[in-house]
Amino acid sequence: MALVTLGNSEFDRDTAVSRRAPGVYDAHLSAGWTIIQAVNGGYLLALMGRALGEALPHPDPLSVTAHYLTASVPGPAVIRTEVVRTGRTMSTGTARLLQTDEDGNEIERLRVLASYGDLAALPDDVRTTAKPPAIPPYEHCLGPDNAPGDGPAIPGSTAITERLSLRLDPATAGWAVGAPSGKGEMRAWFGLADGRDPDPLSLLLTVDALPPTAFEMGLLGWVPTVELTAHVRHRPAPGPLRVAITTRNLAGGFLEEDAEVWDSQDRLVAQSRQLARAVLQG
Repeated sequence: MALVTLGNSEFDRDTAVSRRAPGVYDAHLSAGWTIIQAVNGGYLLALMGRALGEALPHPDPLSVTAHYLTASVPGPAVIRTEVVRTGRTMSTGTARLLQTDEDGNEIERLRVLASYGDLAALPDDVRTTAKPPAIPPYEHCLGPDNAPGDGPAIPGSTAITERLSLRLDPATAGWAVGAPSGKGEMRAWFGLADGRDPDPLSLLLTVDALPPTAFEMGLLGWVPTVELTAHVRHRPAPGPLRVAITTRNLAGGFLEEDAEVWDSQDRLVAQSRQLARAVLQG
């Protein structure tokens, strides 16, 4: 498939919003970004991020927190935004994603609180102990075309995998052959399948687009997100991203996932933490 540019990719088309009234946007949730029957949380976060980018005066998401209230389904949706505060360097807003059920009732799917700014205007000073994840070279990692063996199938449809270019670190792909490591780790090279380069908005998808760490802990099935907070730290350079996700604690039917996203210039461009339900197998 030919490479595409920013604004002209499947991701851009499927996160497009249309202004209906001040602060109100129409959207269509694409079936191409589903995991099992539900629409992927990272895709929804990017969609909400696009609507808030239209509503707020600053261009880039800096911090976005989402609470997932009910499972979103493919089809029409409405996003209602509110500007909470605007300042010289930052602005803050809220957004709600709503869909209509079979009886005509409006159901809230997702609620977001976000702060926006201008990543290009941030100072260059970096003082960090963070290091890029140790992932084997791209060609030594595993994609759908060279997955090892015939491991257990993930229940349901995973249409989102056709939109992504994922190469998993073999050390975190044991679940694919029925031999999970037992560690709450997932690492991969990440990109969009049509070749679109990453930008701040697509990073909101990236932090929630890998297979769940629960797979490497021996749990196969839906791992629905309860709450997700993403921090965008830098405009990513062109090229594939590296994503590392870890879980330290699965307890009481919930787990956390801490994600780091690194660009092709070894910069930490996004971080996130989410709380998710772990569907324990009986």
